[in-house]
Amino acid sequence: MYKGLAKTMRTITELVDNDDPGFPLVLEWVNAAVRPVEILPPGVSRADELVRVQVTTRSPMGAIVYETGGILIDYGWLRFLGSGHKRITRTLAGWNEGRSDGFYLVADDAVGGFFAMNGGALGPDMKNVYYFAPDTLKWEPLKLGYSDFLRWACSERLDLFYEWIRWPGWETDVARLHGDRCYSFFPFLFTKEGSGGRGDRRDIPADESWGFQMDMLQQLGGA
Repeated sequence: MYKGLAKTMRTITELVDNDDPGFPLVLEWVNAAVRPVEILPPGVSRADELVRVQVTTRSPMGAIVYETGGILIDYGWLRFLGSGHKRITRTLAGWNEGRSDGFYLVADDAVGGFFAMNGGALGPDMKNVYYFAPDTLKWEPLKLGYSDFLRWACSERLDLFYEWIRWPGWETDVARLHGDRCYSFFPFLFTKEGSGGRGDRRDIPADESWGFQMDMLQQLGGA
C-alpha cells in the first residue's frame, strides 16, 4: 500500500468506483498518444492487487491496476505497472514490497530508469513523480502527479526525455524485451566512459538492475 493514500484498509467494494471510473480518462490519453501504446489485459488477481494498493478506480492509478495488467508505451520502452500479465509479471503492489520506503514505484523503462511517486522521502512535493536516472544515480523531480505523468508519457515529450540514450534500431530491440527485464550498459551509464550508452549492453532482470543501482547509490554516499 502506498503510505499516505489510505489511512484504513478499504474493501474491494469500496475501491471500485462504478459511478465515476478513471479508466475512460486513461483510454482518452492513450488514444491520443503520439507513440505506440499497448494496454495489457488485467491479471486474474486484479481485485487482490487493488486492495493491496488501496487506491480507488476513480483515480488513473487505481484504474490501471484494476483494468490492466500493465501499459507498454513506445514498443515497451516505458512500462506502467498494473495487476500483472505474462509480458510483465510484476504487479504494482508486488513490485513495491521491500523496495520502497517513502516513495512508491509506479513505472520503469528499458534502460534501467525507475519512476516513483514521492511519499516524503524524495522531497517536499508529496505524490509527485520522480525519475531515478541510471546516468546520474539521482532522483530527479518531474514536477508531475501520476495522472499528468501518464499524459506526459503519451506525448512527444517522451522522445525528448530519452533522446540522449536511444540507439539505431532501439524499437526492434525493445519490442523483443520482456517487461520484467531492462538493458544494462558497460561501461555503466553513470561513468564518463559509458555516458550516452556508448558501451556494450545486455538485458538483465529489472530486479537486478534496481538492486545494483541502489547499492551503487549507497556506496557513493547518495543514500
